[in-house]
Amino acid sequence: MTTTPETMRVASGFATDLPELAVPWQAEEAPDARVVVLNEALATELGIDPQELHGSTGAQLLTGNLLPPGSTPVAQAYAGHQFGGYSPRLGDGRALLIGELTDRDGTLRDLHLKGSGRTPFSRGGDGRAAVGPMLREHVVSEAMHALGIPTTRSLGVVATGRAVRRETDLPGAVLARVASSHLRVGSFQYAASTGDVDLLRRLTDHAIARHHPAAASAEHPALALLEAVARAQADLVARWMLVGFVHGVMNTDNMTISGETIDYGPCAFLEAYEPSTVYSSIDTGGRYAYGNQPVVAEWNLARFAESLLPLISDDQDTAVALATEVLGTFRSQHGTSYARGLLTKIGLTSPTDDGAAVELAEQLLALLRESHVDWTSGFRALGAAVRGDAEPFRGLFLDLPAADAWRMRWRQHGPDAALMDRTNPLYVPRNHLVEEALQAATAGDLGPVLQLVSVLQRPFDERPGLERYAAPAPQDFGQYTTYCGT
Repeated sequence: MTTTPETMRVASGFATDLPELAVPWQAEEAPDARVVVLNEALATELGIDPQELHGSTGAQLLTGNLLPPGSTPVAQAYAGHQFGGYSPRLGDGRALLIGELTDRDGTLRDLHLKGSGRTPFSRGGDGRAAVGPMLREHVVSEAMHALGIPTTRSLGVVATGRAVRRETDLPGAVLARVASSHLRVGSFQYAASTGDVDLLRRLTDHAIARHHPAAASAEHPALALLEAVARAQADLVARWMLVGFVHGVMNTDNMTISGETIDYGPCAFLEAYEPSTVYSSIDTGGRYAYGNQPVVAEWNLARFAESLLPLISDDQDTAVALATEVLGTFRSQHGTSYARGLLTKIGLTSPTDDGAAVELAEQLLALLRESHVDWTSGFRALGAAVRGDAEPFRGLFLDLPAADAWRMRWRQHGPDAALMDRTNPLYVPRNHLVEEALQAATAGDLGPVLQLVSVLQRPFDERPGLERYAAPAPQDFGQYTTYCGT
């Protein structure tokens, strides 16, 4: 059974349970709201009639100008370490949590708006968003979902009819986003900074009930929550690394408690394999480089652990010792997830304690780096080599004898071509294609965005006529730089 925008209901559990972290607020009026792109499949999952969302009433709902029954829109309060520097009061500066929907499977999902106007957390910003960055999140988050990576998702992008001033005037838009929740490490940092242990405990109980219910029965629930989040993040970052995803702004306010990827600002996908790769214009020191992402995740989790210390034990030394022990498991958990995935990418089902297989995979990474091989194309070409067509793979390397010698050793392990085909994507949101599509959309042509999303929804299936979507960027594309969009 589907509902319409007029009959859908939302809950306000976050606003009710944690009023200290929720500022009631209203979205800015959108003078000419118009749906630009709608995720019909996601709407159906949520039990909402997608056809109803396409109309003016749906556009009003997705901009926050029409509120469903039960909604108490709030701007969420949180803190965060941004590029290592602590900001005690960040919060939703251009976003609102409309409330929680119950999807067709009975799962609670946040409905959240981005670009809906100024809030008390705007810190001088206009609270608005331009259509390009909002479409970027739509494209990349749906690609990540298709790749099987936990992520927030775009329900739709709505043009507001109001210009947004950046370097020039750009068409404004609101992104309607769906997530398991918007709880983040920064939420806990904010609660801890107040010194209100009861608030911290209620936030912890809320997070456990929403995401990690098994922690409720543990001897130390807060410690069990830390363990569950660390495990989820270890696996998430491994998945990022395996598809070449570079988040670009891994601040603690962008690390979720659920283990979903959030906030696709200056994100990009790796081209030539180089761990030091940075795409973000604001990451001048390379803090969030591709290869640093596991280390940054561990650092962020340490800040999460610090916030939870008052709930782990009344004795500070005991709390620190227990939290440190949990944090000590992150590297091995991440390493295991990454090694398992890397072995799968080269078609092997060997256990991660098979030293010869892991060494073989690491040798391939060294070869890819030395020859500046495109990450996505390299692994797909390797899959073709299993079937006897080794030339596409061989043609990628400067040191051909070394590549041939590696390939001979690899063939002796009996790689599984079918496993590689369903593990290594052919189509990812290649940076030049994303920019091309966003530029066209900003100029009023939505066709390239819709086509790109259609291709990315089946990332592993090769289809005729889509060769340009699988090809690396042309030489004249140059050095790619992304921006945060604010």
